[in-house]
Amino acid sequence: MIEVRPGGRRRIDRVLSPDYTSGLPDLELGAVRGLRDEAAQEETDLSYLRRVLHARIDIVRAEQRRRREDGSATVVEQLVNILSDNAVGPAAGSGRYQTTEPTRAEAHRRHVEALVSDVDLSDVMSLSDDQLDRALHAYTAEEDSVSRRRREVQDVMDRLNAEIGRRYREGAASVDERLAEERDGD
Repeated sequence: MIEVRPGGRRRIDRVLSPDYTSGLPDLELGAVRGLRDEAAQEETDLSYLRRVLHARIDIVRAEQRRRREDGSATVVEQLVNILSDNAVGPAAGSGRYQTTEPTRAEAHRRHVEALVSDVDLSDVMSLSDDQLDRALHAYTAEEDSVSRRRREVQDVMDRLNAEIGRRYREGAASVDERLAEERDGD
C-alpha cells in the first residue's frame, strides 16, 4: 500500500502533506507553479504505477478466464489482445493530459514485482489457482491504494490550479507576462 509519511522526504509525502497548499495566496506565482509541477510529476508516476498494475491484473484475469473456459490459446499468445482490451475496465475519473514522463519507472516495476514475491507472471500457466487468486488480490488491493493516492494528488493539483486561475481572473497575474517568461526561457 502507498503510505504517506508525515514529515517524510519523498515527493508523495510532501505533496500530500496538509501544509503543502497552505498559504497559497502569499506565495509568488512561480512558487505556486512549482508546487503544481511537483504534484503533476507525482500524479504521472502514480498513473504509471497504476497502468503497470492494470497490466498485471489483466494477465491474471485472462489466465483465470482461459482456465474456466478451457481455452487452448496461451496467455502469451493472447498478450496483445489482453493488454489492449482494458479488462480492468474503462477509464473513469480524473484522467489528465500529461506532458511529463514517469521518473521512477524501474522502482515502480520492482514494487509491483515485490507484491507477490512467489508469483512469476512470466509463466502464468504454471501457477496454481490459489497463486493466481493471491496475485489478483494483491494487485487489485494495491491498485485501489494507488488510485486513492492519485485522486488525493489530483485534488492538490486542483487547489493549485484554482489559485493560479484566481490570480489570472483577478488580474494578479498576466498572460502576457507568462508568455514573455516562456519566450525568455522561464
